[in-house]
Amino acid sequence: MEELLFKRPELEDQEIIASYFKKAPSRSCERTFANVYLWSRHYHVKYAVIEDALIFRDDENALAFAYPAGEPEAVKRALEYLMRYSEEQGHPFRLYNVTEENFAQMESWYPGQFQAEFLRDEADYVYETEKLASLAGKKLHGKRNHINKFKTLYPDWSYESISEQNVEECFQMALEWRNENGCEEDLEKNAEMCVTLNYLRLFKELNMKGGLVRVDGRIVAFCVGEPLSEDTFVVHVEKAFAEVEGAYPMINQQFVQHECMDYQYVNREEDTGAEGLRKAKLSYHPAFLVEKGIVTRKA
Repeated sequence: MEELLFKRPELEDQEIIASYFKKAPSRSCERTFANVYLWSRHYHVKYAVIEDALIFRDDENALAFAYPAGEPEAVKRALEYLMRYSEEQGHPFRLYNVTEENFAQMESWYPGQFQAEFLRDEADYVYETEKLASLAGKKLHGKRNHINKFKTLYPDWSYESISEQNVEECFQMALEWRNENGCEEDLEKNAEMCVTLNYLRLFKELNMKGGLVRVDGRIVAFCVGEPLSEDTFVVHVEKAFAEVEGAYPMINQQFVQHECMDYQYVNREEDTGAEGLRKAKLSYHPAFLVEKGIVTRKA
């Protein structure tokens, strides 16, 4: 087998990558072009089309491939190609970003031959849109209180969808947020902030949807996301100034109410194992988690 030619995703690859994601709908936040394109700079991820399926590879530690995206027959052919290729390269066969649905598909083709290890830190939190919008019920009583307090403290607040007219203001607010939150000293935080700024810089090119909240005319919070599948919208970025009490619950609810109501679910991505983030995401009571993990051959 010849050496596979993988390339870094570029903006002009948007159509081809998105077309393969459409063939294999998923609620996993990785299955959008914008996510792949912006994070590939940090994680050195490259892609190729093999056997008419889309494959990403990550060479950071050892040879590993994301679960192929495409029509089922193409996915099966691609998996077999990758098994042979890994063997020839002298590496154990290894897949990452494998969802429970992906693994079930593999199991139907190769019963009992592979094992999956799902990684809790990488699980996406998925919520019912209606519940995030209304915050009804006893469990979300605290969130309603935060929002009511915000409205009392800042009676002149307003919400706007992000557009070409105000996206630069969001960019400036994000730079301010970065300076306030010690991103320079923290590699992971810094990478996440670079991605956030690029979501805003390429807002139009990446077909993003966004929303912001102002207090006294100043942006205090913003949110950016996009449709993920027919029934799910994904929120990629949410930033608010910590000193503005209730700004996070406020942008969360307002964004859902204005931009996400055509979708049954909202995916708010993973917590990366960060304790505070996990607590915050669980406090909204997800409908379910999209589990993702590593697949290897059984010994």
